[in-house]
Amino acid sequence: MTDLGKILIFCGLALALIGAVVLALSRAGFRGMPGDLAYRSDHAQVYFPIVTCIVISIILTLASWLYHWIARK
Repeated sequence: MTDLGKILIFCGLALALIGAVVLALSRAGFRGMPGDLAYRSDHAQVYFPIVTCIVISIILTLASWLYHWIARK
């Protein structure tokens, strides 16, 4: 059970850090990347962060690849 507790604490700290980064970016004026789709009408507002998701996916893939490459050496 101590391992589960450590994992939960790590996940909580990671989520808090991600939240702080998102909050800081929004206060700095970041409203998304060019290419993200937004639809606004009188009764609905929908936001599709397509480009942002692709960029995050590429960054996480490269980080994972780099971690596995370093771990093999």
